[in-house]
Parts: sequence; structure tokens; C-alpha cells
Amino acid sequence: MSPQEEDKLSEADVQDSFHSYLKSSLTQAKIERLLEPEILASAEADLMITGPALCLYFAALRSTTIPPSVPLPRGSRSAPPRYLSEANCPPAFLSFFRVWASNVHRIQGLDPSLQHDLARIICGLDPLVKPSDPSLSGIAADLRAVAIEISQRRTFQDRYASDLQAALDAGGGSSNLKVKASFVPPPMYDGSGPSSPSKKSRSNSPTLFSPESPAIEFIRETLYAALADVLERMPSLRRLLKRDPPRAYFACTAFAILDVASTAVTPDGTIVGILGRELSLPECPDELKPFMAELVSIGRSARQMTEEDDLYIAQCLQRGEEPPEPRLERVKKMLEGGIGYDRTQSDDDSDRRSVEGRAVVFTNRINALGLGILQIKTFRERQAEVFKILGVIGD
Repeated sequence: MSPQEEDKLSEADVQDSFHSYLKSSLTQAKIERLLEPEILASAEADLMITGPALCLYFAALRSTTIPPSVPLPRGSRSAPPRYLSEANCPPAFLSFFRVWASNVHRIQGLDPSLQHDLARIICGLDPLVKPSDPSLSGIAADLRAVAIEISQRRTFQDRYASDLQAALDAGGGSSNLKVKASFVPPPMYDGSGPSSPSKKSRSNSPTLFSPESPAIEFIRETLYAALADVLERMPSLRRLLKRDPPRAYFACTAFAILDVASTAVTPDGTIVGILGRELSLPECPDELKPFMAELVSIGRSARQMTEEDDLYIAQCLQRGEEPPEPRLERVKKMLEGGIGYDRTQSDDDSDRRSVEGRAVVFTNRINALGLGILQIKTFRERQAEVFKILGVIGD
């Protein structure tokens, strides 16, 4: 039976197959020294993106059909082969599959040395071939964008620690010391608010912060205040909150990051946040400096992107041409709807891919920072209450 003739696969079938391949992909990355055991054992947020992106990369190399499909693990040697294709992909994963499939021929068409460099870029390592092929960063951005979508799913988060542990245990080693994966899923958000929801719940939130509060609490409360504001002024996110609460939370977090980075960061990199308090990078605690530096950088990139697009749109209008959609608008659509928000099987226009490729890279930066927040203890401590506030606003 061909992939196109199969009935729809269940979400559970796809999830089980993905995690089976994820374990082998992480193990292969460890063997090839793309990921060191210390990284696998860590709780680094980027590992939530790198692991699934590597799985998608190895799946692309494994695909042997046209159009692309993924051979699924067999339950037994006598079981007939099964494939995941666009025809039988569950609707929840179809947008992911289309983005992956659009990159398969590009990955398989690379020289082996460039394929290895692509894996290195996915893992945050520098490519070995100089000068680097510019197409690699675009492919890596697409795979990492799909990985971000996957990493936001609770079913993935609940199983990722065991995937990492399986990779750590595979292959043994000279040391008898067992390394344990430290990844812990973020708090669960089920969309349920307080028993008697009211606007008062939200207005009480800022009282947790005072001008004398530590800097880390200032950043946390500034972002969470922006998160609530974003949800109030975007009806589409409120609708998403009712339909898919976890997805809505991640989208709101990403929009809050973009909002603070774009409106609350001064030209010298100082954040002006809740209660008018200011925080500069030198005043920031060491463990938060990378986070704050990226937040400031995102703000600068957003302003630069807007200025470049405004100039280009003006030039298009002067020539009597139809201007393209601004990149920041594409970014916002991807933050809300995901990487495959409007991707179809035939969507492979090179000009659009060039424009959207830069938008995907920027979207990934925002989403990666949002995932990073989940790994900071002080943010996690307030997470459950923020979830309840979101439920109130959504109601």
C-alpha cells in the first residue's frame, strides 16, 4: 500500500514514532559530537529546540519517496511498512509536515559536507566549510521553527526527559558515573482560572512588585504585565486561549517579549518597565544578562526591520509596484499561527522564501527566548498564577 492510500494515522501513532526517532537522533548527535553529554544532561532551553530539529533533519535524510514521507518504526519484523505522508498526516501536525516536506529535497540535494554543516548549524555550531552556503541558515531556521512548535506541545514536554536520558545512556562509556537528564517540563496550563473570575485578580498582580524588589522580579513582572496587555488587545489570542490554551500561552509570551523589546527598551539598552523603574544591563544579575541582552537585541532588530520595510515599501510605491507584506507582520502571524500558518504544498516561491526566511529566523529568536523564560526558576514560580490570570482575561 502506498503512503497516499493509507488511512489517517492517529496523533498517538505519530507521537510514538517521533519520540522513537528522537531518541536515536539524539544518540547519533552525541556520537558525532554535535551534542556533548553535558549539554544533553542540562536543562538548557535551546535543547528543547535542537533535539526535535535534529530529528526532522535525520528524517529528511531517511525519506525515499516523492512526495516526501517518513517511514515509521515497525512494531515487529513481520509488520508491513508504514509511512507518514501528507495524505495520512493527522490535521494537528499537517502544517508541521508541510514545512518539513518543503525542505526535504533541499537537504538531500546538499553535498555530504554541507549536510553535516547543516546539522552543526542546527546545534548552534559553526559550519566547517568556508565560505558557508547561505541556504543552510534558511533550512535550519525552518527546521528549528517546526521544532519550536513541537516543543510547545505538552505531550512532547512530558516525554522529552526520557528521550534525553535514553540518549545519555546509549553507548555507555569509560565512566561508571550515570549522568541524569535535568530537563523538567514547565507548569501545565489547562485554561482554568480562579473559581470566581474577576478583573480584580489581574489588577492585584502588580502589587507583588515594589520599587525595592530584585531586578529579576522587575523583568518578570514587566513581561507578565505586557503579556496580560497583549491578550486584552488581541481578540484572536483570546479566541485561541479557549481553543488551545497551551498554544495561546506561548503565543502571548512571545508577543509580550516583542512588545517589551519594541516599546520599553531605550536606545542605550535600558529597560523601562513596571512602575517606571529602569534597569540597565550592568545592573542585571549575571544569570539574567544573556536573557536581557537578547531582549534588547530583539528590540533593535524589530526597529531596524520596520525601518527597512518602510523604506522598501516607499520605493515600491514610487515605482508603481505592489509592496510586499512587511516582515514584522509576517513575524506576528507566525507567532500566533505557527511556522505553517499559511503554508501549502505548492508554496515554494523563491522570492517569498527569501523574505520569509528572514522573518522565520527572527520569529525563532523570539520564541526561543520565550522557551528560555520557562527554565528560569523565578519565572516558573509565578507561572501558575499567571496561567490563572490568563484564564480570567480569556473569560
